[in-house]
Amino acid sequence: MKSLFGLAGKRIMVIGGGQGMGEATARLLASLGCSVAVLDLELERAQRVAAACRAHDVSAVPFGVDVTDDDALVATIARVEHEFGALDGMATIVGMAAWSPIVEMTTETWDLDHKRNLRYFFLAAREVAKRLLARQAPGSLVCVASVDGIVSAPYHASYGAAKAGLINLVKTMAFEWSGRGIRINAVAPGGIVTPRIPFGGDKERESMAGLPMGRRGTVDDIAKAAAFFLSDLSPYVTGQTLAVDGGYVGTGIFSRKPPDVAPGGTMGMDKR
Repeated sequence: MKSLFGLAGKRIMVIGGGQGMGEATARLLASLGCSVAVLDLELERAQRVAAACRAHDVSAVPFGVDVTDDDALVATIARVEHEFGALDGMATIVGMAAWSPIVEMTTETWDLDHKRNLRYFFLAAREVAKRLLARQAPGSLVCVASVDGIVSAPYHASYGAAKAGLINLVKTMAFEWSGRGIRINAVAPGGIVTPRIPFGGDKERESMAGLPMGRRGTVDDIAKAAAFFLSDLSPYVTGQTLAVDGGYVGTGIFSRKPPDVAPGGTMGMDKR
């Protein structure tokens, strides 16, 4: 299995690797023989996941960083390469949505959603690509977008616009870098059960009844898609966005009711 994926001995940085989709991705990569640098807002979470990864007899190093702090993010990536070694790839699984009708949305909310869903990825990908290009080394980058960047995003427009920008940025990066050996792709989750968005019981079953697969996905579904893009299973794939959504984008069948929030309120959604 490890030889099929071609990931054994590679060094991959996982941003947002401390829980949920990021943790599942880090653990899967380690099981496939990758050494993993685990970055998370909370160092303790990164330490826990890194320890679990080391059980697969690979190197795994934790780092704490706030990705919305531009200088800290750039400095941490430099530190990763210095302490962990030259990177072969990166997976980024960070994101959060503020819920609000557009007419009530503030510019502060708009800017925050772009910082934590789009701007940080631009910086991280730029820094990793610069180092790969300087070494004339191949690499693969993957980010987590959202189906909300493909279709409309009612009541969380700032998040949907940022994820749409992320999908477009992936295409542009692929054009500029793929000819020099760097592939870049995106995974667009639909409804995924995560630590921050747990299973909703009977109410959730009712809302998912119209979805072709009739249920939400798991963090492992996203991890497997990310591993596909990072691995030798996708050597001729770049600039793509893969919807992992139970059929939502393909059919357009899903509940579009507004969330249960008070007027003017917000409801956080962390995609990790």
